[in-house]
Amino acid sequence: MNTLPWLHPGRVAKLEAALADRILVLDGAMGTMIQQHGLEEADYRGERFASGYDRLFADDGHAHGAGCGCEGHDQRGNNDLLSLTRPDIIRGIHEAYLVAGADLVETNTFNSTSISLADYRLQHLVRELNREGARLARAACDAAEATDPSKPRFVVGVLGPTSRTASLSPDVNRPGFRAVSFDELADAYREAARGLVEGGSDVLMVETIFDTLNAKAALFAIDDVFAEFGARLPVLISGTITDASGRTLSGQTAEAFWYSLRHAQPLAIGLNCALGAKDLRAHLDVLAQVADARISTHPNAGLPNAFGGYDETPEDMAATLGEFARAGMLNIVGGCCGTTPAHIAAIAETVEGLPPRAIPHLEQAA
Repeated sequence: MNTLPWLHPGRVAKLEAALADRILVLDGAMGTMIQQHGLEEADYRGERFASGYDRLFADDGHAHGAGCGCEGHDQRGNNDLLSLTRPDIIRGIHEAYLVAGADLVETNTFNSTSISLADYRLQHLVRELNREGARLARAACDAAEATDPSKPRFVVGVLGPTSRTASLSPDVNRPGFRAVSFDELADAYREAARGLVEGGSDVLMVETIFDTLNAKAALFAIDDVFAEFGARLPVLISGTITDASGRTLSGQTAEAFWYSLRHAQPLAIGLNCALGAKDLRAHLDVLAQVADARISTHPNAGLPNAFGGYDETPEDMAATLGEFARAGMLNIVGGCCGTTPAHIAAIAETVEGLPPRAIPHLEQAA
């Protein structure tokens, strides 16, 4: 039984139709845009967390406190918390990307799992952060679509990789040690996915995958959540090639990455982050040759410079990704670290009118 009325086939049909018609544009970096606001600790905490307690506000405006354990733990840099304390900033960033031409907007939930939020002692906020992050993106997309109903806009509920890896030991002296188990990851992802679905996501995306076992836990959890709600959303999968070796951190090539996750039947699979577009080309080309799913990419604006910034201009990045599109490699394209609405506008202009990659029919080995 579908317990959430907005989970209906109409949205999926609209997305499928748009993907068949053109290359869809994903938005750009959230963190890059937040940094431009120069926020301080007080901005991140807002009124609700100013005292180190979670001051929940009732309908009458009065607050009641609950110990949250965040006292003495800096919240500056906890960008996901801004969905609660500075929703105006997050909504404004979504709107800027929509104006730039984005068809798909990612929720501000990259670190909204209990594992990652433990660094800030805010694990109790997992479901709320994901729900409210999705609601902010939903409101921005609905407003943009209302001004131009011919161009539907879609909310991508983001599930990040967490700050731990299930495949590798963080202790070189104990190679068999793991800081997290598959079951712990699945539990963390279930709670996050529930919030993303409740908030009105059209799609869920497991992204910036450096460890395929983490991704498998996320996909396992997502299936459980869909079963709970009695309805399914499309799923996007996006890995990250960490260096010139052409492999993920857990050691897989792009081809192996696809075959490890093909069973999930994703709407699209792709690569994001870590490298710039030029360095991703060869690996994306491999995916395009082996995957009978749509292909996505949202690379960084080049490699980080000595100051931690990104030097690739909107024009440079758009030229590179435009070549990908003309080569028939893309269905979804956007930007990751260092990208801005200017990058997304340039990319959107470059791929406009170019046909999306046709999904190949690939013979499978007996």
